Amino acid sequence: MSKLLKQNERGSLVVISGPSGSGKDTVVSKYLEGRKNAWLSISCTSRPMRPGDEEGVSYYFISKEEFEEKIKNDEFLEYAEYNGNYYGTPKKDIEDKLKNGIDVILVIEVQGALKIKSAFPEAICIFIMPPSMEELRNRLVGRKTETKDKIIQRFTTAYQEINEYTKYNYVVTNDLIENAVHKIDSILTSEKCRVDRIEEVYLDNSEEAIHELLMGEEFINEDIKI
Repeated sequence: MSKLLKQNERGSLVVISGPSGSGKDTVVSKYLEGRKNAWLSISCTSRPMRPGDEEGVSYYFISKEEFEEKIKNDEFLEYAEYNGNYYGTPKKDIEDKLKNGIDVILVIEVQGALKIKSAFPEAICIFIMPPSMEELRNRLVGRKTETKDKIIQRFTTAYQEINEYTKYNYVVTNDLIENAVHKIDSILTSEKCRVDRIEEVYLDNSEEAIHELLMGEEFINEDIKI
């Protein structure tokens, strides 16, 4: 049986942001488990490594000078400066993944996300929201990796970033990781069903013949009573 619809099988460009402490990295990591049709683009950063960071997993850690050299060479899809450090999305491999039907996920800061949205209107932008500011504070303090002044700086930045949520397509509250993952999965599944992803509707001769046959039939609905 031939398919009626031909849909665009190109992968989706998915942008995920949220304030530091929102748990966006954990949510995305959980979402990617067991999914072969999704790929996480690893960003570059000039910030120092923290305990638990892994090169090529958390970020590609490079010096500020190396980062600025890559900017000059136009190697980033987007980049931004955040809390005194550079963050950027390498262009390499992204287009190939999308062409092959693989969803590309970018976990990036708000500045970079808005640049992507402007340059790629088709991007699916999701903002990860903490359940409360109190919980956000607890998560930042619980890391025990930064000074009090740095935590205050991140908390202030979080207020500013949360005010940008209206510029995203979707908001997901990260109260429980499993709930947040389920919501992201639902969003991306729904996006695949969008009408604007339909490239063509096939109505071949056999289907037209069936239509003509049905039009010529007489139907008797004896069981229907009004």
